[in-house]
Amino acid sequence: MTANPSDDRLRVVVADDHYLVREGVRRLLEASGQVDVLDAVGTASELLERVAALEPDAVITDIRMPPGHHMEGIEAAHRIRAEHPSVGVVVLSQHADESYAFELLKHGTAGLAYLLKDRVGELHELLHALREVSAGRSSIDARVIDALVQRRVRRETSGLEQLTPRELDVLREMARGKSNPGIAAALVLSESAVEKHVSSILTKLGRPDDHGVHRRVAAVLAFLQG
Repeated sequence: MTANPSDDRLRVVVADDHYLVREGVRRLLEASGQVDVLDAVGTASELLERVAALEPDAVITDIRMPPGHHMEGIEAAHRIRAEHPSVGVVVLSQHADESYAFELLKHGTAGLAYLLKDRVGELHELLHALREVSAGRSSIDARVIDALVQRRVRRETSGLEQLTPRELDVLREMARGKSNPGIAAALVLSESAVEKHVSSILTKLGRPDDHGVHRRVAAVLAFLQG
């Protein structure tokens, strides 16, 4: 990965075929003072070219882009992770659709985030996702996790039915990439209570030896994907 400047701002490329959207995201990120937007492009092919040329820390891409407006953004995300493993990818979607999330995450979760577009206005959420993927971790929108849970429940009876309502709350926060202190703050729990819930969840999901934020996200999402 190309080193950042003397500050710790992230170097990012934005891809969206709608000019107003990509320029809006660019201005929002630059106004934060935490991100240098190296370029903003309108197609998946341009995104791949700019990643190869600029070696950013992370990219933000829409799912549907020219020429087919199908899943070009997800396909680009897979290529970027395969060819430039130091580059994280945040995929933006208008839909909490488990099929898109499954396609993005089917080869692994490291360095990938799936965020709903209406989160873009919540700048801290977008910055959190960028920081996570640039560090090789994962961040998944809670509503997408709910959709993946429902996908798994529809397919078969699973360990999910063993989880208590509070454990399901903790699982959603885990899948978003939060540490135990972050989960404790979000759910107004003590860290010791969160530790007990996490241990119980991983045991019930058959991953009792998983530790650390990234492996916890990978374990949960691998289970939900089946």
